[in-house]
Amino acid sequence: MPQTPPFSAMFDSSGYNRNLYQSAEDSCGGLYYHDNNLLSGSLEALIQHLVPSVDYYPDSQIRKIAPKILQLLTEWTETFPYDFRDERMMRNLKDLAHQIASGEETYRKNVQQMMQCLIRKLAALSQYEEILAKISSTSTDRLTVLKAKPQSIQRGVLTICSDPYTLAQQLTHIELERLNYIGPEEFVQAFVQKDPLDNDKSCYSERKKTRSLEAYVEWFNRLSYLVATEICMPVKKKHRARMIEYFIDVARECFNIGNFNSLMAIISGMNMSPVSRLKKTWAKVKTAKFDVLEHQMDPSSNFYNYRTALRGAAQRSLTAHSSREKIVIPFFSLLIKDIYFLNEGCANRLPNGHVNFEKFWELAKQVSEFMTWKQVECPFERDRKILQYLLTVPVFSEDALYLASYESEGPENHIEKDRWKSLRSSLLGRV
Repeated sequence: MPQTPPFSAMFDSSGYNRNLYQSAEDSCGGLYYHDNNLLSGSLEALIQHLVPSVDYYPDSQIRKIAPKILQLLTEWTETFPYDFRDERMMRNLKDLAHQIASGEETYRKNVQQMMQCLIRKLAALSQYEEILAKISSTSTDRLTVLKAKPQSIQRGVLTICSDPYTLAQQLTHIELERLNYIGPEEFVQAFVQKDPLDNDKSCYSERKKTRSLEAYVEWFNRLSYLVATEICMPVKKKHRARMIEYFIDVARECFNIGNFNSLMAIISGMNMSPVSRLKKTWAKVKTAKFDVLEHQMDPSSNFYNYRTALRGAAQRSLTAHSSREKIVIPFFSLLIKDIYFLNEGCANRLPNGHVNFEKFWELAKQVSEFMTWKQVECPFERDRKILQYLLTVPVFSEDALYLASYESEGPENHIEKDRWKSLRSSLLGRV
């Protein structure tokens, strides 16, 4: 994946569009090309280019229109199956499929296969959303559990999985499973509430769901809080130091696997204020490995180090000899940010009113690359006990994290003392 240039240079709409327009030297019927690639054109010219006439047919090799329509519908239902959760869309699809199936026997079989595949995908999505809803409804604050069952305070992730490499593999299972349910259209729906080519017309009567994308972002936040909880929870300093070293090893293995999203979530959890303020605990930790990981995910220069590592993982995936080498799980929040700024920073139309195809090609390129990564099957063996713990164990809220941190290593100034007293009063009912 090419390095993203600085945002100021990347999204200078005047320079970007002017250079693009000047390079569009070859025109044909109102459509402008450069190196045989369509760069811009009016919607009217594009439509005219696609409409057959007596003297012009877009594809002279087509003998029958039905196979092409079936191919289009098959690709549509495979790439954007969630579009057909809309009853109107599904009804129109069935009507058109019925017309195609009324022809040759081959068409009937292909239509049936297409519809069955679509129904399976939609059923799997509904089941996935039910699981997410169930997990969300049963989530409990860790402090509530500890107040009800104080003896459970010593039960942490090490009692479930003492091997950091195994935990990293199970995190990768969760990442790939959740990535798999994110449809490419969710990226568009996350940013575009109106017709991208007309700022005055609404594209949808109501915004479509982006639940799978949102659930993935929520998972990142949960993992960060889980890491912070596991570190702040132990009473003894040596146990907290051991937890920090454990998660450093987990994060390092995530990096080796190509699981950059879990890596960043773990680093974020360890950098949360309730954790970073535990100076006596950190003094007992060998931080050299952690410093290397932080350097890899350093946000300076537009995450240059991370983008370099991501390109390396992507290249490894292309030449992979094993399923493990194919894994590329990007830092998702940065991917979303890149797509957002590309969408917002580049004009949909050029100064002459033509559609800015180069912008949409670049958007498609980034989303297509993500689509390739998310289809990789996890090669590691599933451990249901570990997965259950990671997905459902209660975690501390931000206030509970601060309270646990102050209880472990006392406040250092008056502001922290006042907050400690307030938290003890509100969360524990103590003065």
